[in-house]
Amino acid sequence: MKTGIIFDMDGTLWDSAKEVADSWSEVLRKHANVQKQELTKEDLESVMGLTMKDIADRLFPEVPEDEQDQIMEECMVYENAYLREHGATVYEGVEETFQVLSKEYPLYIVSNCQSGYIEAFLDYYDFHRYITDFACYGDNKETKDVNIRLLAERNHLERYIYVGDIQGDYEATMKADGEFIHAAYGFGEVDADVIHLQDIRELPGALKK
Repeated sequence: MKTGIIFDMDGTLWDSAKEVADSWSEVLRKHANVQKQELTKEDLESVMGLTMKDIADRLFPEVPEDEQDQIMEECMVYENAYLREHGATVYEGVEETFQVLSKEYPLYIVSNCQSGYIEAFLDYYDFHRYITDFACYGDNKETKDVNIRLLAERNHLERYIYVGDIQGDYEATMKADGEFIHAAYGFGEVDADVIHLQDIRELPGALKK
């Protein structure tokens, strides 16, 4: 049975909230009608995992929808360039865990992020060698459950385990008929009878249970 391990990004593999806040603030300062032009790490943590549309509605609801789209596009483009140059805070043990797991399983990433975000992560840390395939909201505007299923289908996975940190990740995985492990060290809680990791390095052992 071909089994794949699929990772979420934010709150599971890294915390990019500070770097994203810094890069977005540079963009927002150019838009006078945005009321909150200086974003904090906490602002970004509060919207991690949401789609781009929902993030815009939360952070600058006073801006018309068409302009929201334009601002978000500017933020995304600049953010990707910023992260590709500066990186962010990768959780301790991520590469070690990739090294161990990639000997037994193909590894994947599915995220609600914009196009180019996963590539920035893989480029900066030279993690392409561990990740077989990935999918994101920005590439096809599909929800996470759809992208989990699409990735599983195109990689012929008979069993797939999603590792994520928030309730929405769990719910998407259930919709996609996958199995779920909670990255409890991340941004959110999950109300479900699943394995809860306090450190990503616990994952190889958890998969053997």
